[in-house]
Amino acid sequence: MLLFKSLNCSSSHLQSPVPSSRFFPSVIVRTPRTLSIRRIRTNGSISMACTDDSRLKRIAASIRVIPDFPKPGVMFQDITTLLLDPQAFKDTIDLFVERYKGKGITVVAGIEARGFIFGPPIALAIGAKFVPMRKPKKLPGEVISEEYSLEYGTDKIEIHVDAVQSGDRALVIDDLVATGGTLSAAIRLLERVGAEVVESACVIELPELKGREKLGDSPLFVLIQAEGV
Repeated sequence: MLLFKSLNCSSSHLQSPVPSSRFFPSVIVRTPRTLSIRRIRTNGSISMACTDDSRLKRIAASIRVIPDFPKPGVMFQDITTLLLDPQAFKDTIDLFVERYKGKGITVVAGIEARGFIFGPPIALAIGAKFVPMRKPKKLPGEVISEEYSLEYGTDKIEIHVDAVQSGDRALVIDDLVATGGTLSAAIRLLERVGAEVVESACVIELPELKGREKLGDSPLFVLIQAEGV
């Protein structure tokens, strides 16, 4: 059975990570509607949205899970159904905006492709520029790229060379963190051009794939965790 859980709402680790010895309550949302409470230990570099925020239940319930896509054994987290629910979509954007407004972020970098859905409205709301991080040969101008490993082979992520300046404070946005390869490459690329990556943010985390481990000390914020996938 698919489990969704949401955790601690603190944004204090935008300046300093939450100590790993702390515990926070966790809400488990078993689709479609059953709720239970337990306590779990949080990782020092990861933070999640408030357990008592009713918006999270709506967001979790709006995400469709499709088994065996795009290949057998994969439980695909389909956020297109979230986009069909205007209130759930608004709640998703609002939760991110509430966290990052007033934090001095100058760049919201969205990872292709679903980072392009969530990134622009967040950037507009917090007064930052939006920078698309694209797959190879998609951007028309001069680019800088960062390579990352796939299960078989490698891939790259690219930005225009003049899109991000040294000293920019960047937020990286994607819909989901799984193995963490693309997200870690995005962080490395932004740091190479002199930006400070304040945080990465995703709607969903698949903790069983341990993607957060590839991020090292770079902080990650997620709205919900999907377990049992």
